[in-house]
Amino acid sequence: MKKLLIIILTLSLSAALFASDKKVPTVEDLLAVKTLGGTSISPDGRWIAYSIREADLEEDAYLTQIWIAGIKTGETWQLTQGKSSCSNYQWSPCSKWLSFTSAREKKNQIYVIRPNGGEALKITDAKEGISDYKWSPDGASILFTMRDEESKDIKDRKDHMGAYNVVRREYRHTHLYIFDTKEAFDKPAKGEGLTSGKELTVSGFNWSPDGSQIAFSASINPDRINWDTTDLYVYTFSDSTYNKIVDQPGPDSYPQWSPDGKTLLFSTSMGNPQYYPQNSELATVPAQGGEIRKLTGSFDENPYFVHWDKNGIYFAGMKKTASHLYLMNLETMKYKRVTDPDDLIASGYSFTKDGKTMSYTAESATSMKELYVTPARKMKPRKLTDMTQQTEPYILGTREVISWNSKDGTEIEGVLIKPADFDPSKKYPLLCVIHGGPTGIDRPVLLTRGIRYYPVDIWTGRGALVLRVNYRGSAGYGEAFRKLNMRNLGVGDAWDVLSGVDYLIDKGWIDTEKIGCMGWSQGGYISAFLTTSSDRFTAISVGAGISNWATYYYNTDITPFCPFYLGDDPAADPEIYAKTSPMTHILKARTPTLIQHGENDQRVPIPNAYELRQGLVDMGVPVEMVVYSGYGHGITKPKSQRAVMWHNLAWFGHYIFGDELPELWKPEIPKSTE
Repeated sequence: MKKLLIIILTLSLSAALFASDKKVPTVEDLLAVKTLGGTSISPDGRWIAYSIREADLEEDAYLTQIWIAGIKTGETWQLTQGKSSCSNYQWSPCSKWLSFTSAREKKNQIYVIRPNGGEALKITDAKEGISDYKWSPDGASILFTMRDEESKDIKDRKDHMGAYNVVRREYRHTHLYIFDTKEAFDKPAKGEGLTSGKELTVSGFNWSPDGSQIAFSASINPDRINWDTTDLYVYTFSDSTYNKIVDQPGPDSYPQWSPDGKTLLFSTSMGNPQYYPQNSELATVPAQGGEIRKLTGSFDENPYFVHWDKNGIYFAGMKKTASHLYLMNLETMKYKRVTDPDDLIASGYSFTKDGKTMSYTAESATSMKELYVTPARKMKPRKLTDMTQQTEPYILGTREVISWNSKDGTEIEGVLIKPADFDPSKKYPLLCVIHGGPTGIDRPVLLTRGIRYYPVDIWTGRGALVLRVNYRGSAGYGEAFRKLNMRNLGVGDAWDVLSGVDYLIDKGWIDTEKIGCMGWSQGGYISAFLTTSSDRFTAISVGAGISNWATYYYNTDITPFCPFYLGDDPAADPEIYAKTSPMTHILKARTPTLIQHGENDQRVPIPNAYELRQGLVDMGVPVEMVVYSGYGHGITKPKSQRAVMWHNLAWFGHYIFGDELPELWKPEIPKSTE
């Protein structure tokens, strides 16, 4: 009788789902999901520009196009078209033009277009393409950055001796250029150089309110290992010179002007060269140089400047899995939260010229990222888009934040994704998905971009629980939490994942014979550590993961990362590198492991993947390694993301769900795509 009742209930649920015409999404469905980007509100408060990104499988690319929302009417329309992405959209000070960059003619150039449509006009012909740009306050000029052209010496060398590169000896620096916008409307501008040479490379920059000066940040060269040399400069048009305003250890970057033009605000490590795990700060300095004043020391997370007006300084920051906007009073040095509710996950803030209206985006456990507009001083948000309607055809898992105590007592949070028909009396397979960073974070939101590596809603649709762990080191939980994995990488991270698994087992929800783990980058490293140090998992997938910190240190493009977290280099302290490396524990490895890696990865160089693979082969552990041709640290094109998802679905489909394991080199290709 009990068995019959179960069959009847199962058939009833299936009938209900069928009647609603909903289905579990497929790989193709997930690739087709459109995502909303940042916002830019026009200075006069009439329009909001935003972007929508979608896959073009015919071109094997993700294309980003600009859309416009009318603030009064709420009407939205697509502004740009074509086979080239459009990005970095900015309003002219008069609000009559929207500018953007696009590589429609191979090199990235600036275009302008009316907000109500028409043909876009190209206004630059920069030889090496535009990196970033800013309109002058009066709209008469545009400042931009461009990388140096390859030198004649190198071109001549190529002709005579072929192409080669002397490592960390030859750089193409980035410099500031300017052009007259009125002239550019008649003929695309090439730009006049304001900085040059091999002494610095420019990053962030901004005009002074009166247009007479430019503040910019610059490092000694573009090499990532020298980011800590970034300092602040001010360029003065009257004498065509620039002076260093801030010169201290650690990065000082992205200067912003006060409304009266007397003060600069910037992001800083406050002289600490070991900046990576610590909070950054917002600080001010007189525009001519002088005493540095730290503003956000009482804010225990990384603050991100948004806007400065007579009311104070607006900045964005995280609070656990939420993201909010804050306003700082410069007289009292106190800040208050502007946005509501407590669990808001917001970003992409943009203010009108008078500071009275702002646009932003927000997402949640039941909605995709949407566009909102509100008065700035009192939140009364009005939603202008409906990206979430894309989810209506699908049966998706439910998202919630849970917490537990790790091995050392540290409280850890994670996002638990349950099947839509979750029954607490049943036992489910469990799949752990680990974010990168380590200062990344997982949040309870629908259909994030990570689904194109790890299609969690397909797995919940098959009846699995998915746990995304915000392990120690994750952003959003304060500086002390981010530092908990210093000299404890892998080890403490593994505690956090395993304790989360135990927490769910103790609830009686988990089939302990069907537990998997996966992740990319730092998440791939943690997965590799678990595959060689734990027997808890049935199967693991390692995406672009570190297997040996010594190998990593000597090969990565961000060498300082290792001393920041491990305290020294591998020659000086081999013990800490051994303790935290998956390969040290390879003799314990028993878990079937899939390894995924980009062929040209410089962040986590591919020797890490080959090393782990051979170690597992030597131990007789089932292992497959897939190398995605032509990619660096991320797999960025839709067809290859289709492959990443298919490989993970096949691997866990076999070891967790009991499917036959296909030969990964022989996928079944639908006839329609042959």
